[in-house]
Amino acid sequence: MSIFAWIILGLLAGFIGSKIVNRSGEGILLDIVLGVLGAVIGGWIFNFFGHAGVTGLNLYSLLVAVVGSIIFLVAYHALRRA
Repeated sequence: MSIFAWIILGLLAGFIGSKIVNRSGEGILLDIVLGVLGAVIGGWIFNFFGHAGVTGLNLYSLLVAVVGSIIFLVAYHALRRA
């Protein structure tokens, strides 16, 4: 997957994850970073449980990235408040 596709997927996943976790975005750059990290984390978690991770720019990969983004955002907010 190209870097451009990772950025698009990360932006979408970060934006959706931010809206689910705290109802307001973290800002465009932080949404992209958190989304890409979430995609990596989500892909690793899905692979760990025997499912395909991020496979390209499609709805399944977006779901994987959003799940990872939500997990990452919950941990991020928990550490930021501590």
